[in-house]
Amino acid sequence: MSINEQDLKAMVAKMGAAEQEIGKAIIGQKDVIRQVLLSLVAGGNVLLEGVPGLGKTQLVKALSQVCDLDFSRIQFTPDLMPADVTGTDIIVKKEGKNEFEFQAGPVFANLLLADEINRATPKTQSALLEAMQEHTVTVGNNTYALPEPFMVLATQNPIENEGTYPLPEAQLDRFLFKIQVDFPTFIELKKIMAITVTNQKTELQPVLTGDDILAIRKFINEVPMAEEVEAFALRLVIGTHPEVPGANEIAKNYISCGASPRAAQAIFKTAKAKALLEGRYNVSFDDVESVALPALRHRITLSFEALAEGITTDQIVKKIIASIPKE
Repeated sequence: MSINEQDLKAMVAKMGAAEQEIGKAIIGQKDVIRQVLLSLVAGGNVLLEGVPGLGKTQLVKALSQVCDLDFSRIQFTPDLMPADVTGTDIIVKKEGKNEFEFQAGPVFANLLLADEINRATPKTQSALLEAMQEHTVTVGNNTYALPEPFMVLATQNPIENEGTYPLPEAQLDRFLFKIQVDFPTFIELKKIMAITVTNQKTELQPVLTGDDILAIRKFINEVPMAEEVEAFALRLVIGTHPEVPGANEIAKNYISCGASPRAAQAIFKTAKAKALLEGRYNVSFDDVESVALPALRHRITLSFEALAEGITTDQIVKKIIASIPKE
């Protein structure tokens, strides 16, 4: 499939309209909205991190309304079982005989909100692994396909550790982006109050469909990247590894384990999606830089020195980006 200019303009218009429509319900957080939308059209999952009350759940609901997608929500708790997520076989009586019949769980939706995912036990967290990567669910000897498009949006509170189970690196790696949701500014907070503590209601209109999103994904795969831009993105990922020959000094000093090849895939896909969203049929260095932080921040393990000095993953990633030449 080749992209013609008319189709490109139509897709760009729809993506831009979706971004604006979500912005009616979510005041501020423009970067968060864009990164979530990029992840959706790129076919990835998102981990939203922020303190309670910043509108993470509302963002997912707004996304489902604007994109006209089925929405499901799971509140993760320590007593949640894998079958509560995926579904299970139940015994039903048919024509006088007992038979097993699969009862689908809440994971069978286009958008799944995994609220406070780090509150569930590792056994239950792992129930999402196959769904996130393969878009299928296996129960017993049977494998069931999830509806397309499918996306997991998980939330977690960064300041609460008691009664939580940190996600293992293997599961973190399956999130395309880890997005930080920051506290709103004074003006943004005032606008939020104007909507939430008055009778004013925000009606969102669907401007994208599931078929549109699947079509956009095909467009994204055809967006070209110059060799220099590709090399820059790859050097960013390799630059997080302290063990490679000629490793970056920043990585040697502050990183114990670098990003996986999925990080490069995430950067490539979302950089292409960003270029498409802005109506460009090519990827720039700026596109790569803008998606590198959410693509890398959860895929890097800090060393003891970094933790002792209070250096954050974001600070390290920014230093690595600045140290990579663009040529």
